Amino acid sequence: MVICMESDLAKTLARFSALEVERLAASKGDKTRMHHDGGGLYLCVDRRGSANWVYRYTLDGRARTMGLGAFPKVGLSKARKAAAAARETHASRSDPLDKRQAEREAERAARRQKVTFKKAAKDYIASKRDEWKNPKHAAQWSATLETYAYGIIGDLAVSDVDNAAVLRVLQQEVSLADGKNRERLWTAKPETASRLRGRIEAVLGWATAGGLRVGDNPARWAGLLEHQLPSKAKLPRGRVKHHRALSIDDVPDFMEKLRAANGMGARALEFGILTAARSGEVRGATWAEVDLKARVWNIPGNRMKAGRDHRIPLSQAAMDLLAALPGGESDELIFPAPRGGVLSDMTLAAVIKRLNCDAVPHGFRSSFRDWGAERTNYPNEMLELALAHTVSDKVEAAYRRGDMFDKRRKLMDAWSEFCASKPRAAGDNVRSLRQKA
Repeated sequence: MVICMESDLAKTLARFSALEVERLAASKGDKTRMHHDGGGLYLCVDRRGSANWVYRYTLDGRARTMGLGAFPKVGLSKARKAAAAARETHASRSDPLDKRQAEREAERAARRQKVTFKKAAKDYIASKRDEWKNPKHAAQWSATLETYAYGIIGDLAVSDVDNAAVLRVLQQEVSLADGKNRERLWTAKPETASRLRGRIEAVLGWATAGGLRVGDNPARWAGLLEHQLPSKAKLPRGRVKHHRALSIDDVPDFMEKLRAANGMGARALEFGILTAARSGEVRGATWAEVDLKARVWNIPGNRMKAGRDHRIPLSQAAMDLLAALPGGESDELIFPAPRGGVLSDMTLAAVIKRLNCDAVPHGFRSSFRDWGAERTNYPNEMLELALAHTVSDKVEAAYRRGDMFDKRRKLMDAWSEFCASKPRAAGDNVRSLRQKA
């Protein structure tokens, strides 16, 4: 780049008038031009006509340039004040650039001190609220942090939350179920404590990305807390508790009792078992999602755990169940609560309890998976797809060819036949729903 400069020897200050600065800033040439106002203050105008103020000085034999802002946002008067301050620093044998960097860091530190962990956590939750599909998620985050974290680190500057502070939260003493004894949170409630740790880590990571703190994340598990706390999996209360499910051979007996049970909760549970769907997917199903002619239940991605559309081929038993229901408009729920709205998950659980069964609604998905693996020749990948589990892209691509849906239809028909492998009870429970409507 070719630079055309006026004499650097000129020492006179305030050489320009405001009008002259405007004229110089508007001028264009074939090279960058430096116009000296005196005392090291220059107006730099490049070939595109962009004008910027700079302060040029020499320190310890090195020429340095300090930007003071763009014109006209930074006017002549403001630029001269900035240059005067830089000259004063320079005269004391200090570097104006180093001083400005230190001042900016001090400002950032002061800003970080004003943001508490509680404020950062609430801002983080607000920023993620639209991303979380389930509104309860934000409520759970807030409740966990309110209960266990805010009382210890809530008023602490988010920049000051260190490893010791995180450990104080995770190792605080809490009352046990008997109300008499107390134990450290990490060992008393390992599942809750683990989620709490992850949430603290997420808040601190968000704060770091936003410039509210610096350094490594003191709540990370890998390479840090894993060396300071016992693994959750090795704690008696921390071992994974699977959903209670029926053994394969007990499913037909249960289905016989379920078909004889009355109520919309019983029908929703039966439909969920026949389709191997999640409770929430069944309870939120609308008539618009069901293609009765094609015998397909199309569940939109916004109602699926993995966030992807999922279609389920409907067996004849599932179709008969739907045909016996009152029906409704396309936007109406297939299994509405007695007083309107969505059935609660507890309604389905209550049906199971009334039938003296030691299981939960989600457990029947495990029963389906066990049946498919132990009693059929259908490949594991297809069983996973039937359950809408996330599988690798390569596997999913292999099983999303033309005959995949037909294979899954045969799979669901076989499951339906297994569920009905005992004689049906002679009840008119499903027809009664239509008669009442």
